[in-house]
Amino acid sequence: MASSTSDNPITALLFGADKPGIVANVASWIFARGGNIRHADQHRDDEASVFFQRVVWMPAEGNDAEAEGQAFAQYARQELGMSCNISLGNECQRVGIMVSKIDHCFHDIALRFRSGEFPGQAVVVVSNHEELADAAASYGLPFHHVPVTKANKAEAEAEQIRIMQEAGVELVVMARYMQVLSQSFLANIGCPVINIHHSFLPAFAGGRPYHQAYERGVKLIGATAHFATADLDEGPIIAQDVARVTHRNGPKDLIRRGKDLEKAVFAQAIRWQLEHRILVYNNKTVVFD
Repeated sequence: MASSTSDNPITALLFGADKPGIVANVASWIFARGGNIRHADQHRDDEASVFFQRVVWMPAEGNDAEAEGQAFAQYARQELGMSCNISLGNECQRVGIMVSKIDHCFHDIALRFRSGEFPGQAVVVVSNHEELADAAASYGLPFHHVPVTKANKAEAEAEQIRIMQEAGVELVVMARYMQVLSQSFLANIGCPVINIHHSFLPAFAGGRPYHQAYERGVKLIGATAHFATADLDEGPIIAQDVARVTHRNGPKDLIRRGKDLEKAVFAQAIRWQLEHRILVYNNKTVVFD
């Protein structure tokens, strides 16, 4: 069945070697097929001579949005030499949440999903502890307890992948999930994974960053949302924010203030990913307005 065009815009994310005429060719292709561009943004990496673009358009009335998107992706790759990812406006991505015991980011995003703030749907919660089972149930989310130890990590991650894939998950978010995901997990999960780290990376990576910050006497603390990689806290950064602190603030003060940053930064990164605004390139991200 052809997709309705009235509520189904097409979004394309493109990147590749910069050359004259990319913007004009993209606009001309859409215009020639009767489409109407709703939003377009672009960026050029001057150091690498790489061009990035995000364009959103409505296909002509009666045209199948999915077919139009596939046709454009083929054109972009074959004629423009650009990498291209396509998404449709009526897609509702299914999101899996990983969490341990610390609950503030979990509650925040669970409420945002329940209120319809995110253009996606939380469908499952996986945890290495049992403490948040009742909280997940209160949001109507299936909860799976998968204990993780050094001895069973491979088997535990295989079970986590099975649960996520059976739920049809298209994005995994680590809501203060206090385990490092292995290269095997990240290679086999089949979708992006976003983590929230409680420091302004690359400062204070690893454990107890607020205590590290206090011991260093910093005047700013921060939070960082990034794509997870097998290297601890080294993945492409999506969003960050900071707050000022003083010598009067102890570790408990830093943790309290940092939690607010974590929630806001994590939510922003998830929203941008669900709205198809992020391109990853050379361990960095381009995030379109």
